[in-house]
Amino acid sequence: MEKLLIKDDFIKLGQALKLCGIAQSGIDAKIMIQEGEVKYNGEVELQRGKKLYEGDTFEADGRVFKIVK
Repeated sequence: MEKLLIKDDFIKLGQALKLCGIAQSGIDAKIMIQEGEVKYNGEVELQRGKKLYEGDTFEADGRVFKIVK
């Protein structure tokens, strides 16, 4: 499991995908999420604007990330 360091209280799922390098753009992130390719805390997540907080996890492209602050 990889760690994704955030500075604020939360990060939106689409932004997290870009920050960790899985998605090249916001459009790429949107498509991945809409096609059910992204999991949030183990469940498929379809909301691009889903807020991720410290301790949450997300999974995409065979990689798993934990949000740390």
